[in-house]
Amino acid sequence: MGARAGWPVRWWVMLVGGVLTSVIVAGGVLTAGRGLSIDPAVSSHARAALVRLAELTVTDGRPSRSDYRRAAFGAAWTDAATVLGGGNGCDTRNDVLARDLTDLRRSMVDSCPNAVAGGEFRSPYTGDFIVFRRDRRAGDVQIDHIVPLAYAWDMGAWSWPVTMRTNLANDPANLVAVDAASNLTKSDQAPAQWLPPNRGFHCQYVTQFVMVMAGYRLTVDRPSHDVMAAVLRSCAAVE
Repeated sequence: MGARAGWPVRWWVMLVGGVLTSVIVAGGVLTAGRGLSIDPAVSSHARAALVRLAELTVTDGRPSRSDYRRAAFGAAWTDAATVLGGGNGCDTRNDVLARDLTDLRRSMVDSCPNAVAGGEFRSPYTGDFIVFRRDRRAGDVQIDHIVPLAYAWDMGAWSWPVTMRTNLANDPANLVAVDAASNLTKSDQAPAQWLPPNRGFHCQYVTQFVMVMAGYRLTVDRPSHDVMAAVLRSCAAVE
């Protein structure tokens, strides 16, 4: 399958193969589509994700909690997190833009001395080419939490200390730059309700979703478990 949405497989393998401080704190270890062909590295990571998916605690459905607050996960895009990129003097949003965009142009802002002022990329959720400019329609590019914070809250994060929630909210393994429309459509939906329109990104999306869930020891609802298992079996060429 490769990286049809503009994410090089080499880069993606480095991301899901990393061991983040927050994952160690959580007590887990982060180990490392569909189409006519699937990159062997993607297939290998999908097989690893199937193993981790089988280790997750499964609930019949998503609990109906009404006490979610974004503020419970710390200040938005704070640099004060003990994850990869935390404490580097630049806010998380700029860290992700710098990682995911190409042809970068830089400028100084209060939250980052070397902020991304412009760049371009293909949204992995749609495959659409997007030009980013901080001074013009900056909101066209948004940073998505692959495991939505509200979903994580319902599936166990409500009981965590704020430091651990702050890590999840700023963990680069759980973040990706995407087009605004896809991010808004997804909202806090789990995989049973939403997968990226770009089917070529399903393998990476679901693998990353599972690895974050496993690393932070979150529970998963049965419908989403089954959807992700089906995607991963296809990606891993497992019958």
